[in-house]
Amino acid sequence: MMMTTADELRRRIVSALEDGEIVRLSPSLDTAVAIAIGEQEFRLVFRDGRGSVEDSGAAGLRLSASVETWALALLSPPPPRYHAFTAFQLANPEFSFSGDPKSWAQARPALERLFELVATSTPAKSPAVRRDLTQISGRYEAITVDGTAYDVFCEEAGQGTPVLFLHTAGADGRQYLGQLADVELAKRFRMIAVDMPFHGRSLPPRTWRGDPYRLTTELYRSWCSAILEKFVGEPAIVVGGSMGAAMAMVLAADCPNQVRGIVAVEPPYRSKGRRNPFQNHVEVHGSLHNSSFVRGLMSPTSPEEDRRRASWIYAQAAPGIYNGDLSFYSDEFDGELVAPRIDGARTPIALLSGTYDYSATPEDGARLARLIKGSLFVTMEGLGHFPMCENPDLFRRYLVQGLDFILAADRAEPVR
Repeated sequence: MMMTTADELRRRIVSALEDGEIVRLSPSLDTAVAIAIGEQEFRLVFRDGRGSVEDSGAAGLRLSASVETWALALLSPPPPRYHAFTAFQLANPEFSFSGDPKSWAQARPALERLFELVATSTPAKSPAVRRDLTQISGRYEAITVDGTAYDVFCEEAGQGTPVLFLHTAGADGRQYLGQLADVELAKRFRMIAVDMPFHGRSLPPRTWRGDPYRLTTELYRSWCSAILEKFVGEPAIVVGGSMGAAMAMVLAADCPNQVRGIVAVEPPYRSKGRRNPFQNHVEVHGSLHNSSFVRGLMSPTSPEEDRRRASWIYAQAAPGIYNGDLSFYSDEFDGELVAPRIDGARTPIALLSGTYDYSATPEDGARLARLIKGSLFVTMEGLGHFPMCENPDLFRRYLVQGLDFILAADRAEPVR
């Protein structure tokens, strides 16, 4: 007898519930979710963090989609926006949700991991990259912006053309360990990755009184300008991811004398709606929620161990920092206003967009490219919102293509 889509979805969910990580991500979770596949339905029940599948019973939450929609989510790999629970919820109108939003947020960590396992995928193939973590050195440097002193942590590796890496919202410079440890890149580039103030190993300034953190364009630009002056000391290629990509574009527009070129990784056009009230909420576990929230932005074909490590960084962020960063990324930044102010002839621009990214989509990258004369736009097949750390081996060739474009425009030798 042929297995139906509903049978296959149920089978995969039952199998996924044996995963130990789901147990770790759902401490004390008590909730029931009705899963509807067309006219058929069953219950996904969590009791004290342990999950089971039941045929009937009360359910305060309901996730429903047509048989055809669920069939797409069961493909290997599933297409973009059918690949993750948070993608279903935020970016795919084919899925319907009902129930208390806070309860969905509390269940997100377990459900994101569950559907990550449901979306069976073979990791994307890419050449292995030789890396050596011992070539990386770390240090603190002091900068002063608007009279406030900050102790900023940075890691550095290699020699040659300077490259400054800017991390994503709510994260830190550890996202670029795969690039800093790259033996061949270190032969050609002096690579520097920073933890912005309040992030990672860069503590808040001593003058901070604990008030809510909110990042603005002006403050972020001032931090980066001071870092370029103090840490780098000469015009640099700025490689930024997501929020860092937005700031790289701002630097290219406002501080072209400090920027040799930019590689904007997952550049947003406008990313409205990325802020979520449960990213910093007393009744939602911030570390579990936010690390799962970003996990859904990654490609199902990226290696599982790399995706897990990428989300781990978000589990360690201080309360309110991710949400505060999104004040800049989601609320303030507007690529339609920034991109036309960039002189692409003076500052070469490479825009790299992953196919599984629903926050800064390939369509966004293409729109930005049309506004920046002479820019390079590349769609990164099989990558999500965090390519530098979710799949650094596959990302490497796209990064090199962007660096090659900048060096060629700068009349330097191309990257090998």
